[in-house]
Amino acid sequence: MTRTRKPVGHIAFVGAGPGDPGLLTRRAHDALVDADQVVYDRGVPESLLDAVRAQARSDAQFTPAEGAPGDVAKVLISAARSGLNAVHLVAGDPFGHESVVKEVQAVARTAAHFEVVPGVSQAEGVATYAGVPLPGVRTSADVEDVTTLDFEALAAAIGRGSLALAVDAGDLAAIRDGLLAAGVDGTTAVGVTGDGTGETQYTTTSTVDSFVAAALGFTGRVVLTLGESVGQRDRLSWWENRPLYGWKVLVPRTKEQAGVMSARLRAYGAIPCEVPTIAVEPPRTPAQMERAVKGLVDGRYAWVIFTSVNAVRAVWEKFAEHGLDARHFGGVKIACIGEATADAVRAFGIQPELVPAGEQSSEGLLAEFSPHDEILDPVGRVLLPRADIATETLAAGLTERGWEVDDVTAYRTVRAAPPPAEIRDAIKSGGFDAVLFTSSSTVRNLVGIAGKPHARTVVAVIGPKTAETATEFGLRVDVQPAHASVPDLVEALATYAVELREKLAAMPAKQRRGSKVQGPTALRFR
Repeated sequence: MTRTRKPVGHIAFVGAGPGDPGLLTRRAHDALVDADQVVYDRGVPESLLDAVRAQARSDAQFTPAEGAPGDVAKVLISAARSGLNAVHLVAGDPFGHESVVKEVQAVARTAAHFEVVPGVSQAEGVATYAGVPLPGVRTSADVEDVTTLDFEALAAAIGRGSLALAVDAGDLAAIRDGLLAAGVDGTTAVGVTGDGTGETQYTTTSTVDSFVAAALGFTGRVVLTLGESVGQRDRLSWWENRPLYGWKVLVPRTKEQAGVMSARLRAYGAIPCEVPTIAVEPPRTPAQMERAVKGLVDGRYAWVIFTSVNAVRAVWEKFAEHGLDARHFGGVKIACIGEATADAVRAFGIQPELVPAGEQSSEGLLAEFSPHDEILDPVGRVLLPRADIATETLAAGLTERGWEVDDVTAYRTVRAAPPPAEIRDAIKSGGFDAVLFTSSSTVRNLVGIAGKPHARTVVAVIGPKTAETATEFGLRVDVQPAHASVPDLVEALATYAVELREKLAAMPAKQRRGSKVQGPTALRFR
C-alpha cells in the first residue's frame, strides 16, 4: 500500500528593513510571495504591508504577531506542520530583536525547516536616509527595551566614532538622562528622525541636552544619530532634499494611467493622491470600429494615427476579439502623437514610423506629416481612432493635406464619480501643493466633480491645449513642459520646485514671511 506523503511546510524569519518597501531584499520578496501565512510585527509600516499584500498570493493570510515569543513560534510551527509556508515579518533585521532570536531558538528545537532572511537594520538604514554617514568605528542597534542599554558603552562608542539607535519616541528622555549620566558632553550633536524612509520622514538636529525638546511631537519609532557625522547632514541629506519632498500632488487621471505618473512623483519625493476624473468605456455602437479593423486587415489604410494610449488599447482589444495580432498591421504605417502613445504601440512589438520630434500635439504631428502624393501613396486613406470628445484639429489638418480620413470613435470618456468629501475639501481649500493636468478633459472633469483648485495650488499642464482649457476655467498655469509627455511634466514641476526654493532662500527673512508662496518649499524657510 502506498502512503501519501504529507506536504512539508517552511518557516522564514524575514527582515523588512527600515520601512521603505523598495529596501526589501530579493530573497525577502521571494519568501513573502511564496507565503501561505504572514505574521507581521506592529512595527512594520502599513505602506510596506500594502506593497507586500499587492504581490502576495491571493489566498495568503496576514495576521499581526501577538503574545510572547513562544506563542508566535507555536503559530509558525503549527503552520509548517500543516504543510504551509509561514513568514514572520519584522522591522529591520530579524536578529536585531531579542524576541525574534527566542522564536528562532524555539523553532530550531523542532524538525521544522526554517531560514532567517536578513534585512537592513532600522538604525543604519534610516541614518543613511537622513544623510548621516556612519564611517569607521561605529555602533548601531534597534533597541526594544531601553532598560537593557549599557550607557557607558554607548558613551565610549560616541567617543570612538558614530552611533545610531532605533528607539521608541517615548524613551528619548530616558536615553538623554542615561547619556548625560555616562559622561557624554551635552553639546554633542544629535539627529532625531521620525517616519524613517517614509513619505513624511523628518529630521531635527540639536544636541544631547536639548534633543528631547527638539523632538516634541515625534511618535512611534525614531532613529537617533549621535556624533560628529550629524554635522554632515547639510551636504549629504538626500531623501528629505528631493525636489518635491513633502509636496501633496493631485493626480487627476484615469485609474489605469495614474500609476506611472505617481511613481515618477514619488521618485522626486512627492506624495501623490490619485483622483480618477475620467472613466474609459467602449463606444455606444461598435460598428465603426468593426469596419475599421476589417479595413486594416484588408489594406484599406496607408496610416493609423494614434493620439492616446487609450486609442492603442481600444484597437488592440478589438484585434484580440477577432484573433488578430501585430502581424496584421503589415504594410500599414503608424504615427503617434507623443512618446507615451508610442511606447504603448512598441509594447505590442511594433515600431511607429512617425513620432513628432518637436511639439507633441496635433499641431506638432501635422507639422511633420507629409501631404498625400498620388504616386508615392497609392492608398490615400488614414484611420484616426480616438475619443468621442476629441477635437477636429487633426482630422481637418490631414484633409487639407489631401488625405481621406476615417475619424472613428474608438472609446468614450465619461466623467468619473466625485471623490470623497475630504479630498474635495482639500482641493478647494489649498490642501494640495500642486495639481497635474494631462488633458483638457481632466481639467473640465476635475472642476466638475470636485471644484476648482485653490489659488495657492501650483497648476502644471502637459501642453498648450490643456493650458488653454485651464485658463478658461480661471486657473493660473504655473508649469508647462517643452514637450508634452508625463515624464517631462513631472520633471518640469520638479524644476519649478527647485527654482522656487532657490528664490525663497535668496529672500530676506522678513520678505519670506510675507511671501504669498505656499507649500512645503516655502514652509522650510519660515
